[in-house]
Amino acid sequence: MSSGRYEFRVQGRLSDDVAGEFDELEVAEAVPETVMHGEVVDEAHLHGILARFQSLGLRVVSMREVPR
Repeated sequence: MSSGRYEFRVQGRLSDDVAGEFDELEVAEAVPETVMHGEVVDEAHLHGILARFQSLGLRVVSMREVPR
């Protein structure tokens, strides 16, 4: 996998502390979800982001690569 721009949608609204765990992503509310997007440099980075979602108990509603 090469680098790409990704969009993640997670269920609910994130607190500022939780959103701060994803400083490499832009965060925006889209009630009832939170939309996060940004550059993912490689597969390890993508898996790291997904692991952070899981460790924080966040439910990923969707994930997709988006055009730059």
